[in-house]
Parts: sequence; structure tokens; C-alpha cells
Amino acid sequence: MTAEPVTDQQHPPAALPATVRASLSPSRAADFKTCPLLYRFRSIDRLPERPSVEQARGTLVHAVLERLFDLPAAGRTPQAAGDLVGPQWDRLVTGQPELAGLFDPGDEPGTAEFLRSAAALLEGYFAVEDPRRLEPAERESLISAVVDDELLIRGYLDRLDVAPDGALRVVDYKTGGAPREAFEARALFQLKFYALVLWRTRGVVPRVLRLLYLKDAEVCDYSPDADELLRFERTVVALWQAIEQATARQDFRPRPSRLCDWCNHQAHCPAFGGTPPPFPERAGAAYPLRDARSRPATPGADE
Repeated sequence: MTAEPVTDQQHPPAALPATVRASLSPSRAADFKTCPLLYRFRSIDRLPERPSVEQARGTLVHAVLERLFDLPAAGRTPQAAGDLVGPQWDRLVTGQPELAGLFDPGDEPGTAEFLRSAAALLEGYFAVEDPRRLEPAERESLISAVVDDELLIRGYLDRLDVAPDGALRVVDYKTGGAPREAFEARALFQLKFYALVLWRTRGVVPRVLRLLYLKDAEVCDYSPDADELLRFERTVVALWQAIEQATARQDFRPRPSRLCDWCNHQAHCPAFGGTPPPFPERAGAAYPLRDARSRPATPGADE
């Protein structure tokens, strides 16, 4: 699937209807599904989180793959991608100085191994795609739509491919391992979110939702239809209604699982003997667009 090259295209946002009073991204929706208290910590309390090495590696790989398509098609080689790793890491550290704290000062071997591990994931990318044959229509593109007249849903696409016949393919890079079949629906939740936005704004149901698992060099393709996206829309609206009810009651309960091992907020979680901070006043009616974001979430956070 190819398209005329359009670099980092951003569709100008349409004026929001006066009825819109809330927004939701796929990451925050997934937080609430995983653990309502995690949603509160991230979206309402806005508690700081320490970046992990895994998240930083995901961010770096996403940055390299975005910039790879700035090169002429013939130059999009494994060597060229590897050459981008160091400069892109320097750029990320400059923009996000907290990333430098992942490694002790002077730990050059640790940093070098980190960069090598990112380059190894790029090898997985080239095992499943040939970027010389692709011209993405959009990269790291913000898309949004209003559903149920009141809820703005939005997120950042890793990549959107458009075929000559107008067919859409949504592509998402994952630097973690491919999930077992039982968890495939969870992995596709984010892409269905994007598919719904594209359908509502462009009138086209994406032909393919593609997950690229770089660690395992595996591809997961899924083809939604309009009926499925309509059901998914109802699910998203119901999810937001549950969030609103929890906010009105100030009742976000923990949902312990194996994912707790990676949570930054155990010190505030009752499941681990902690106490949540006081519920912020801004979470009420005067703070309706709690999930609005001006830039993409850290890609690795979704891995």
C-alpha cells in the first residue's frame, strides 16, 4: 500500500461543538479499563512518573522510524536506520532531560548497550517491512472526532498509509513482544480507537489495522467493519460515562493485576498500603477536558 508522500501531516482541528465537555485518548481509556485508580493518578492527580528504560527505548525506536521516512526511498536501509539511533537519542535527551537520568553519569557501557538494544529492534522492523516501498501519508499525526455530541476522542497515529484507491491502513509500532491470542483484543483496542476517529471524520473504515511487533518481528493485521466500529463507539461512550460517574463520586478503585509490578504509584495505592492524595478540585465541572493533550504520549508507555 503506497501513497504520495505527505510528511507529518496535521489536519487542522475543526471547531468543537458547544456541547463538547470532555475528551479521551486511547491510552487513558486503556488506563481506566486496566485500573480505575491508575486513570485517576494519571489523568486527574497528574502524578509524575519516572521514565523506564523500556519506555525510553520505545520512544527512541518510534523517533527513528518516524525520521527514517524523511530519507529518500532508496536510502531507507538498515544501516541508515542504525545511523539515526545516536542522533535521535541525543535529540530526545535534549528535549526531555529526565531521560538522561536513566543511566549513571559516566556509564558509557550502559548507554551503549541501550542504543544497541534499540538498533536490534530496528532489525525486527526491517524483517517485516521494506520502507523503500512505502510512502506514508501521515506520521505521528493527531486525529480527533466528536462522538455522542459531548465526547472528543483523539490520539496520535504512528503511521497512516493510503492506497491509490483511498483505502486506509493504520500502523502501530510495538517494541514489546507479541501478545498471546487471549490478549490480542487488548492490543487492538488502541487501533480500533483510531479507526473510529478516521471513520467519523473521513467517512472511510480503515481496511487494515496493523500492529508491528518489532521484538518478535511479527505482524498482526485486523480488518474492522462499520458495524464493529459502531459497537466500539458505544463501548467508548459507556467507558467515559463510567469515568464521569467515578469522578462525581470521587471513587476510583484499584484493580490489582500483574501490571502492578510496573506501576509508578504503589506508594499511593491502597492495594499496597498507600493512601491516594486528596481529590483535586479541578476534577469537577470546571475542569472538563481532563484528557486533552498537546503532544503524543510517550510511545513506550503503551507497549
